[in-house]
Parts: sequence; C-alpha cells; structure tokens
Amino acid sequence: MERITDKIAALPEGANYFSLEFFPPKTAMGFSNLRDRLDRMSRALRPLFVNVTWGAGGSTAQKSLELAEICQRELGLTTCLHLTCTNMSRRLIDKALEDAKALGIRNILALRGDPPRRAEYRDANDPDPSEDDEDEFVWAVDLVRYIRKNHGDYFCIGVAGYPEGHADESHPLGQSLAHDLPYLVDKTQAGADFIMTQLFFDIAAYEEFEKTLRQHPSGAFKDIIIIPGLMPIQSYQMIKRTTKLSHARIPDAMMARLDAVKGDDEKVKAVGVDIVSELVEQIKEIKSRTAVTASAGPKGFHFYTLNLEKAVSFIVERTDLIPTSTPDEQLLPDIPSLQINGAADSTPATPTGLRPLQDLSRRQSSVGSDPRNRVIVLGRPASYPDYEATALEASVPAEPVNTRANTLAISEGEGVLGREATWDDFPNGRWGDARSPAYGQIDGYGVSLHVTVAQALQLWGSPEAGADINDIFIRHLRGQLAAIPWSEESFNPETDMIREQLVGLNSKGWWTLASQPAVNGLRSSDATFGWGPANGFVFQKAFVEFFVPGRDWRVLEEKLKKAEMSDVVCYFATNMAGDFTSSDLAHPGQVDAAGKVTAREASTNAVTWGVFPGKEIVTPTIIEEVSFRAWSEEAFGIWGEWAKVYERGSVSEGLLEGLRRDLWLVNVIHHDFVEGDALWDLLRG
Repeated sequence: MERITDKIAALPEGANYFSLEFFPPKTAMGFSNLRDRLDRMSRALRPLFVNVTWGAGGSTAQKSLELAEICQRELGLTTCLHLTCTNMSRRLIDKALEDAKALGIRNILALRGDPPRRAEYRDANDPDPSEDDEDEFVWAVDLVRYIRKNHGDYFCIGVAGYPEGHADESHPLGQSLAHDLPYLVDKTQAGADFIMTQLFFDIAAYEEFEKTLRQHPSGAFKDIIIIPGLMPIQSYQMIKRTTKLSHARIPDAMMARLDAVKGDDEKVKAVGVDIVSELVEQIKEIKSRTAVTASAGPKGFHFYTLNLEKAVSFIVERTDLIPTSTPDEQLLPDIPSLQINGAADSTPATPTGLRPLQDLSRRQSSVGSDPRNRVIVLGRPASYPDYEATALEASVPAEPVNTRANTLAISEGEGVLGREATWDDFPNGRWGDARSPAYGQIDGYGVSLHVTVAQALQLWGSPEAGADINDIFIRHLRGQLAAIPWSEESFNPETDMIREQLVGLNSKGWWTLASQPAVNGLRSSDATFGWGPANGFVFQKAFVEFFVPGRDWRVLEEKLKKAEMSDVVCYFATNMAGDFTSSDLAHPGQVDAAGKVTAREASTNAVTWGVFPGKEIVTPTIIEEVSFRAWSEEAFGIWGEWAKVYERGSVSEGLLEGLRRDLWLVNVIHHDFVEGDALWDLLRG
C-alpha cells in the first residue's frame, strides 16, 4: 500500500526506475493470459509501479478494477489506477475511489477523458445537480481538487503533461505547450504529486517541456516529479495510428529509419527498440543537466506497453533500468566459478558472502536444468542435444530455471518458452488473436468517437435519413472524408483493388467497416500487399464486415445458409440485442450414434498468413467468434456515442438510435483466395 512518491524518495540519489502501463483486455482469454504475462514481467523486470487504464462507467470500468486487483493484491505490484472524470457522475467517482481504497491502491492518475457530455451520462440514481456543482468534473483539475478535499493525502495523485501540447483541435491555438501551461499549473497547485507525460518521440520537444516547467515563474514545477512517457514501437501501422491519435510528432530522421524497414515487422520492432533506447539515454542526459533539486534525484520512465512484453523487456535491459538488487532479492551462496577462456567471474559478493542472482551471467547453459544428465562428447557437435553436450557447454555453470535472468530471457522471446510467451508479438489491432492480452482497442479506454462534438458535427453533419449515412461512408471510401465514427484511419493501398465493390455495397445501405481482397502467394516485398521478413510469400482470404438492415440480413442469411455454401464461406452475425448466428450454427457437424446432430467446432479463420524462410507460418490476422462478439459490443456502442452528439429528441438522434436497434453486424469470409472476385460476386448476386 505504498505511495509512488514515497517509493521514489526511498531510492538512492541518481538511481533510475521505470513503470509499465496495461489496459484490461477485451476477452476473458486475453485477461487470463495477461495475468501470466504480468507475473513474468514483474519478476523479470521489477518495475517500481504499474498503471492500469480506466474506462468511464459500465463493464470497462469494472475490468479496470479487476486488473488493478490482480496487480495490487495478487502480484504485490504498487498500482496506479487511472481515473477519468468527465462523463462520470459524482457517485461513480466516489465509488471508484472507495473501490481503490478497498483494494489497497493509494495512487491515482487524474485525467479529464473525453470532452464532457454531462447530460447524457448522468447516472439515474444521482440527484439533480445544483448550479454550483453542475460543472464539477469538467477538467482534470476538478478531479484533483475533489480527491484532495474528500480524501486528504491518502492518495498520491498524478496528472498528465503534454510535451507538444494537448491535441484539442477545437481550440483556436491548436496544439500548444504555451496554451497548456496554465492548466498544468492549476493541476499541480491543486495537489498533484507527480506529472506523467503523454507519449512523445521528439526529444527536442521534451527537453523544452522540462526546461520550461523547471524555470516557470510560478515555481509550481520546481520540485515536482516529471516522468516521461514512452511507447515501444510494436509495428509500423500501429505507431502511425497511435501518433495520429495523440498528435505526437515523429522527427523526419526517425521516421526515415522506420520507413526503410516498414515491410519487415521484425526489423520495425528492432529499429523501434533502438529508437526508444536512444530516447531513454537522451532523457537521462537532459535530466542530469537540469540544475534543480528534483532532477538531481532518481530518474523515472513510463512505458506504454500495449500489453506486450518483448520490446519493453529489451529496452529496459539495454538501458540498465532493471534494478540490480533489492533487499528481498533471493541470494545464492558465493560458490567459486570456473574460468572460461581465461575470464574470471568478477561479480563482487555482498557483505554476507552471497551474490545476487541477477548479477550472475545471463543466458548460461541449461545443462543443469535438464531432466537428465547429458554425456559429454569431444571432437564433434552434439548429435542428440537432449542426451549429449559438448565440452564447452559442460564447462559453463548452469543457473536455476526460475532466475530473473532466465525469466528476462523468456520475456525477450528466447527459446521455446520465449516463443510461447511472446507468440502475439506482432498484433494486428482487433483482427489479432482474441487470446492475446494485446487484443482489442490499443488505448484500452473503451467506446469513443475519438473526436470532439464540434469535430463530429463538422465531419458528419446532421444525418436525417439512411441516404445521408450512405454518403458519409462513400465519401470516406473516396478519400473525401477524414474519418467515420468507426475509423479515423485512411485506407491502405490494397483497398484500391476493391474500392468500387465497397462503394456498391455502401450505396445500397450495407455500411462497410473492414475488408480486404484475396491474395495468392505474392512476395513479401510486394509494394502493396507485402509484409514480414524478406524472401517470403503472403496470402489473404477476402472478407468484408458491414452493418446491414434487418430485412436485408434475413435475405442474405438464407443465401449463406444453403448447404452448398458450407465449405465456401464462413460468416458471423449479431445485433444490438445480442442475437447471434454463424456458419458454425447454420452448418452443424456430424450425426452421432444416438442420431443427434453435433455442433461444428467453432471456426477460427486465418485470413492473412505468411510463409517465410526458417520460420513457422505466421498468421497475424484472425477472425473468430470470440473476437467478433467482443468487437460487436463496441461497434454498436459507437452508434450510441454518435447519437449523443445531437440534441435529445432530434431527428439525427432518432435516426441513429433507430439504426442501432435494427441493424445487424455481419462478417463474411470467402475461402477461395485464388479467385479474387468470388466474395464480391456472391454479395452482388
């Protein structure tokens, strides 16, 4: 039950520390796997604390508390719970804080969250607010004041800082550190204990940010802890999307390094580790040059993990951020070790004659951890590695399996256990494997339009009929509209192959959310479809996901349910009420001995896969029932978020709410990846 500031104060002067951020996965399988990942990372990396993101209200908030409980109570990690104040009633804020207390959490990161729409989000159990407290939670400073007023110093409170300025495009100044500073002063003077920055890649912007704060005439930031936030680069497309949402600039020279390897996912991640490791070292140097008391103390770093472990493990090891020892570290007797090629072990023993485990050489031979002794062979390689070892292997002292060193090697993907631990290392957004802790929305904050009300009105106007919705989707497909409520991304070049087919579907009110064309064995270096390591071949099944009116779905379903379609397509469909059907239900399995028809095993569809030299087949894009169901909740929720942009009782609100109740979300996958037009001919017919 430690406060973050107390833990930092207890560190030696000049020490380094780091924290890790996680979000609650969207599926139960992802949640279970994240628990194992957290356990491994906590033992291998020893972060000073962890952050858990927050979703305003409903199941997302409950999942945040469940994840926080795992971190704080089960794993014993000092936990900082995010808390957004807008679109949250006072009663829900109070409940969240009391729940945090009950879990032993004493650290809160106070955030504003989405722009407030209080009238729509007010809880039915709340009393009507008076004029005095109507706008009680409009800004993060309101939440900081509220926590201090009602809970004193029980909670250690952090607030967000934006080295490049907050990206609120509705403000006439746009993104500006100068515009943000008065708000940051207010948050700090209201009782904030530390500042944690949004992700950034522009080191010059961060240096100016820290310098400006330390020298601010108010003196508000003279001694406050400033923790820079960094995001490991997990994939090219993900970092492009993340920086677009956050408005964090990637310097041209840095982007050129990523552009040079963007077709190879492994190289992107490796270059990303280099980039973020360099940022860490540059930040250390900046903080060392800042001549104030606060920066002379321990230097901290916060990593937005996206629930992945491999890249961040490499970064914190490479930059010497992993603590070298702690008072409760397991110790081994100081046993003399063999000299290898004349190199003696120079690791000093502790005053008690014991040597910390983590100070032993890493990645030593696994001879001692094998289930059997191995025969030493001379003059030839080991023909049977399970039973034989070379003299060189036998001369290396083995270390126990569960040391921090071996656990770190697993987190970095080494060996069989490492491959099992980091199998989801290359996520593909919501189309990844639903078992992955990283599956789902990358920010973990739940349903959101990602734009302000003013921006929504500017983008989508006030639709009053289905034809207006058709027009919004078609203009987005044509590149004439920057975003739709379900996507703020531009289309990939491969969409050019099927753009007219998609326009045809949207013209008849089948509004498409995702799609891809069929691809049959193109080289991984292909300018449009290529991905992954060099000298490989990539494949794709055509699929499309779309909203369709209930009456049209009933007609399409009859076509897809025909017996001759059972091995041609796979489909999933659901509506807001939770009614669900799929090809697995429409085409059941075999008849058993009792004459009962057995249900077909739930299908798992790899719709993108790659074959590369010396590697297992890689399947980064998977569509299956569990991921479709998890996404559908969010997809229908976005209709509701869009409706809240408009006045209650307005034509636009009524249209969008009516569509949400009537529509079905459908995903159709065609198995013939050789015939490129097969899916589109089926839907057009």
